[in-house]
Amino acid sequence: MDAIAYWLPVVWAAIIGISVAMYVILDGFDLGLGILFPFTPEEERRDVMMNSVAPFWDGNETWLVLGGGGLFVAFPLAYAIIMPALYLPIIIMLLGLIFRGVAFEFRWTAKPSHKFWDDAFSYGSIVAAFMQGVVLGGYLQGIHVENRQFAGGALDWLAPFPLFTGVALVVGYALLGTTWLVMKTEGELAVNARRWAQQLLIAVLAIMVIISLWTPLAFDRIADRWFTWPNMLYLSPVPLLTAAAAFACWHGLRSGRDVMPFLSAVALFLLGFVGLGISTVPYLVPPTLTFWDTAAVPASQIFMLIGVLIMLPLILGYTVFVYWTFRGKVREGEGYH
Repeated sequence: MDAIAYWLPVVWAAIIGISVAMYVILDGFDLGLGILFPFTPEEERRDVMMNSVAPFWDGNETWLVLGGGGLFVAFPLAYAIIMPALYLPIIIMLLGLIFRGVAFEFRWTAKPSHKFWDDAFSYGSIVAAFMQGVVLGGYLQGIHVENRQFAGGALDWLAPFPLFTGVALVVGYALLGTTWLVMKTEGELAVNARRWAQQLLIAVLAIMVIISLWTPLAFDRIADRWFTWPNMLYLSPVPLLTAAAAFACWHGLRSGRDVMPFLSAVALFLLGFVGLGISTVPYLVPPTLTFWDTAAVPASQIFMLIGVLIMLPLILGYTVFVYWTFRGKVREGEGYH
């Protein structure tokens, strides 16, 4: 294998990994707001919650398109295997995102008779978050492959571990949502969000401990990656940094900080994502097919990489611009809808 054929799949895997991480963080907190909707029945506070993400929410989903499109063009064999294995939860997730997106727009025009759209926004967010977790769990538990084709069943994902990761992601997104509200709102809504965030942080840490124990006990390949020497030494900074991020989040919530809890919650997610990446790399279709096994021919990868290298700075640029432009807190009566 020449150097180009070796490094191109690595570069594309990094691009897809960054895209997925950006999506989970950026769309995670606004999905979290939908998850929190049932606990915030007051219309004025719901208006503030939605207005706090109004300038950002659909731009956040750009990263999902980039990640999915990158998988299709750079690793077509992986796409052809992963999609049928997880087709049902992916379709249900997309339907949840559609209902949520439509509700976001229609809620304002339907006032004062907008209860249906409030419910659609909330349940769409919960369903989308849960199914994203199910997809993650189904991916981590492994996909049955024979002769470079998917050889499992349509319901292989309907197992305890993927269902648990579905619940886990709902709780995690709710934590991102509460810390976002702490940063972006004020008054009683921010006070409630700070209290909820403390409870959710404890739940998220418990979930991370459970998954950290469950995965090596259930999957030998993950146990070999984390609990053999000298890997244990090399990988020890990940749990240590996770503990530090959790402490920073808790301290920020208890000491009245506004920004620190959100940034610390983001760090928790990123460290969890790094841990999952360590558990699976270099397998793109665990536990059998690697980046190089599933990659497109180098010419195709180079052609698409040129476009990505042009567009990625633009996407990053407008993302930074929007978040900077609409920085600060959102108060009742203010909004961008």
